[in-house]
Amino acid sequence: LNAVLDGVKDLREAVQQAQARQARGGRTLLFVDEVHRFNKAQQDALLPSVEAGVVTFIGATTQNPFFEVNPALVSRSRVFQLTPLSETDLRRVADQALRDEVRGLGTLAVEVADDAMAHLTNVANGDARSLLNALELAALTTEPNHEGVRVIDRATAEESIQKRAVLYDKEGDAHYDVISAYIKSLRGSDPDAALYWLAVMVHAGEDPRYIFRRLRVHASEDVGMADPDVLGRINACAAAFDAVGMPEGRYFLAQATLVLAAAPKSNSTLGFFDALAAVEQEARADVPSHLKDANRDAEGFGHGQGYLYPHSYRDHWVAQQYLPPALQGRLFYQPSSEGFEATIKTHVERRREVQLAAMLDGTLAGGQESLSFAPNEADRDAWADRTTSGQGETIAALRDRLFEAAALTRHDRVLDLCVPSGWTTFEAMRRTPEGHVWSLPETDESVRLIEGLAAERPELERPVVIKRPAKDVADTLRAAARERYGVDHLAFDVVLAVGGVRGNLRDGLPAWLPAARDLMAPGGRLVALDAQPGGATRLADTLAPNAVEESLIEALHAAEDALRAAREPATDETLLGLLVDAGFAGADVTTFHVDAFRSASPARVASWFEPGRPLRDALDAQGVPDDGIEALKTALTAAWRDGVPWRTPWRQWVATNQDS
Repeated sequence: LNAVLDGVKDLREAVQQAQARQARGGRTLLFVDEVHRFNKAQQDALLPSVEAGVVTFIGATTQNPFFEVNPALVSRSRVFQLTPLSETDLRRVADQALRDEVRGLGTLAVEVADDAMAHLTNVANGDARSLLNALELAALTTEPNHEGVRVIDRATAEESIQKRAVLYDKEGDAHYDVISAYIKSLRGSDPDAALYWLAVMVHAGEDPRYIFRRLRVHASEDVGMADPDVLGRINACAAAFDAVGMPEGRYFLAQATLVLAAAPKSNSTLGFFDALAAVEQEARADVPSHLKDANRDAEGFGHGQGYLYPHSYRDHWVAQQYLPPALQGRLFYQPSSEGFEATIKTHVERRREVQLAAMLDGTLAGGQESLSFAPNEADRDAWADRTTSGQGETIAALRDRLFEAAALTRHDRVLDLCVPSGWTTFEAMRRTPEGHVWSLPETDESVRLIEGLAAERPELERPVVIKRPAKDVADTLRAAARERYGVDHLAFDVVLAVGGVRGNLRDGLPAWLPAARDLMAPGGRLVALDAQPGGATRLADTLAPNAVEESLIEALHAAEDALRAAREPATDETLLGLLVDAGFAGADVTTFHVDAFRSASPARVASWFEPGRPLRDALDAQGVPDDGIEALKTALTAAWRDGVPWRTPWRQWVATNQDS
């Protein structure tokens, strides 16, 4: 069948014939040419017969089947890509046509000179039809000689295909060698060499459209994001050439060549092929639920729930999961430090770090997590609650405050005892280009993630990453210093800590502070930020006065007060005393607040009230009956679905090692 000429009626007749043949024990091979021309209904009509084995289906198409053919049909097929014929194949086709007396030129006694055949097979560019048309035209327009033989010479071959000979391609390799030299000269930013190889091709009669095609590829492959506008300039030169033609069109070829040779270079677009390899080599990852189309399945499956509309946030951006969970932390795009891309490199990296931090650094949100944490929750709910709870904004605000207080200089040595995803580590690297940064994450996952991010940077710009032990941090650092530098002690100018020292603040701070000071150089600074969950907004405060009975709101207040009483951290005065006792001077402790807008899924809210959970136990202790529990759950579900303002107090402390 031919999909251009045949329709559903012809297809049904073919299937009926195949069914009859199958009943007699026969088999049917159904070949559909130009199968992409069948519409969706026609292609779907093939599926039952293919699945039932009534026909063995072969479809041919000049289009990409993954885009032009129904996925259901493609998934039941094996796809083969047919490539252009080689010149050897084309010569065999020509020889067969010259001998065949029925379908070819065998009755005309045609001889083709070697250089003429080389030209025809070269210019045909892998297309046997083009070759045969040119060969037939040359034979029919050539008069027989006195021996009755039609001799096709080089000039006749050139006239038959209406294209000048590419003289430098006579041996077959020179064409590719010259274009290779041309592209490599552009990549190497050598305008003189690029102009020379361009002149070689133009003088030999190379098709200018072929040159412009290669220039377009080079504009994206080798210049890319270093100058995103360069592709438009190359297209403008190509359009000008089409309007003007030769010989003046050579100016546009030269201009396009010089634009690319002089442009800054970046091959970061090759990140697409890393992504493609991930698609081809790894199991297909499902689209995260909050990214799915909410128009069809929002009610039944929750598709689209938790999606954050970036334009509703400051700078039109919000930390949110876009990759499938299994690929979180995978980097495909690596901005270069050239041209325009240098201006967005830090911007991209900082947002990427916040994105990953919002996924991993659950301790940063503070406050409500002490009530709602569920150890075995689904990935979707975990992500949705963290991102919709303003985690990205919290991290951005904390980062600005931390590094403003740290006041890093270019040559500082920094010890980072901060958060799992490494956003503090890489910000410290950017601010200390002549110093060095040691990062001590607590988990294997964090080590893997930070090392993966670091691997894409030049070796001299990578932090030292060591998994933080449960104790004896100083001993671990000394061992690493001996292994790397042959010294017994490293003295850090700045020690950073965010969130990760919360347990030390409550329990082991008196022992932890002297250990931290032992790692610091004289005059070194300790800068720490830590959330104070006990002072965060209460769940009861997020309910409207008439949402439930006033007595239930009061009971919820009392339950939260009881929970937080056991979590009160040291006071500012106590912390100042501990810093002085540990040998720090100039200590300063301040409290500030981080405001965010939060929401939570109904499943997350319901988890707060499950038997055995802290909030449920506290409400039971207040004597709240089951129907009161359900009323609170319903009211909080409604409030948190639409989002609530949430304030978390944080404490910042900065202290200086007084040793001199």
